[in-house]
Amino acid sequence: MAPSKLNSTDPHENGDASFSSSQPDNGSSDSLTLFHSEKAVQELLQQTPIQQTDDHLIEFSEALRTVAKALRRAAEGKASAQAEAAEWKRRFELERARNQQLERKGKSPGECNADIDAQRVENSTNQPMLRNETIEQSENCSTNGLCSHEILHDGGTDSQAKAVPNRIMRKASFKLSWRCKGDISDQHKHDIVSFERGNITAAGRSSKQISLKWESDPQTVLIMTKPNSTSVRILCAEMVRWLKDHKKLNIYVEPRVMGELLSESSYFNFVHTWKDEKEVLSLHTKVDLVVTLGGDGTVLWAASMFKGPVPPIVPFSLGSLGFMTPFYSEHYRDCLDSVLRGPISITLRHRLQCYVIRDAAKNEYEMEEPILVLNEVTIDRGISSFLTNLECYCDNSFVTCVQGDGLILSTTSGSTAYSLAAGGSMVHPQVPGILFTPICPHSLSFRPLILPEHVTIRVQVPFNSRSPAWASFDGKDRKQLAAGDALVCSMAPWPVPTACQIDSTNDFLRSIHDGLHWNLRKTQSFDGPRDL
Repeated sequence: MAPSKLNSTDPHENGDASFSSSQPDNGSSDSLTLFHSEKAVQELLQQTPIQQTDDHLIEFSEALRTVAKALRRAAEGKASAQAEAAEWKRRFELERARNQQLERKGKSPGECNADIDAQRVENSTNQPMLRNETIEQSENCSTNGLCSHEILHDGGTDSQAKAVPNRIMRKASFKLSWRCKGDISDQHKHDIVSFERGNITAAGRSSKQISLKWESDPQTVLIMTKPNSTSVRILCAEMVRWLKDHKKLNIYVEPRVMGELLSESSYFNFVHTWKDEKEVLSLHTKVDLVVTLGGDGTVLWAASMFKGPVPPIVPFSLGSLGFMTPFYSEHYRDCLDSVLRGPISITLRHRLQCYVIRDAAKNEYEMEEPILVLNEVTIDRGISSFLTNLECYCDNSFVTCVQGDGLILSTTSGSTAYSLAAGGSMVHPQVPGILFTPICPHSLSFRPLILPEHVTIRVQVPFNSRSPAWASFDGKDRKQLAAGDALVCSMAPWPVPTACQIDSTNDFLRSIHDGLHWNLRKTQSFDGPRDL
């Protein structure tokens, strides 16, 4: 599908804007005119003889198709804008009527809300926001994505202000709410910005160290292992025995591991597994804790098992690098004993939610099932010898056109994976953001970006692309993107909580020191030249 809005630099959009400016303000008239314009383009396209050997006519026909899509999108966008304007006008009229009613009663809006707002200020500065307050903030958000703000007027009237001209006027207080998208927000986090006499302060940081404390003892543990490893099989059987005999826990394993355990001994008949995909979807309701035995790939596999909420994961290092596996298998008894007893520090690793939208779809609701990735989604040229040609949009604003080997959209947990190899920066996994990293771009000025977590990124293969592109999700589930197809990515509402050995910062720094030997060099000799 074509992008929902054209960027401001698109020549088609400029032409359409100048065309619609000469029309009357009647929305139905403009929409009808744009519809007739699109129909005329389609008729011209059908009447134009296209010869396969004439490159100019083929290029002209592609341009006509682009114009037709642009006209259709412009009509839809204008209708949406008019509906939005009508909604804002209705809200303005309601607010004005409310203020007039309060003035007739002899009260100002500030006096009515003074006690409520004072209590909100105290709550926002002294304690974290509760779930009910989150819902309240979501309900204050309008459907077009802007949150309302409220001005708290001074308690005195205008006549009192005129009577005391030398009185020091208080600054108007106000409240701010983070931007959200709708009545039921899909941003899943609403930090309140506190205020006092008009001074803005941050009520809290979004990347504090997070601690997990059990309110009731864990009852069920899921163990996931790296395949084709004899040492992992031995450790898994030993861990299952210990958790059952000493901790009295229910154990779940994968069907493959279940077969390996039963082939070793009938003692493991108490172990549970699942039979079909339906049981996997409800697994998060049964499992309290997930233990992974392997490397980072095993953590990725465990995260992909859960399409919604993910139980806390305790990853043991049995791989090569281990940016997400801080625990050592030699001390698994002490580690699991500490985790089960709690409290423990955890890292909330954000995931990307990706949708593939085909050009043949009639609207953006006719799309494929979402795919969740913990590391990155990669769009590359595949086996084609041509450069990829990708149009990139951020919240419907044009970002750039990627020409090169491809593009990586990575989480901060995946910043030490493919994105790092392509020249991206290493980012602390607790930082909420999306990494925008090109792969071998055909431009010396194309540098990587880090975008905020609330944006939606759309990558589309244009109709004039020489070849299709290929998208892979955490290195698997490869899908072809033909001309007109698009990939839409945003932050998923369900992060992956992984247990920390010490805390998220210490574990992250240790992983880049041990895994990448970051900034490792010999110390400068002390017996060289010195400043006098």
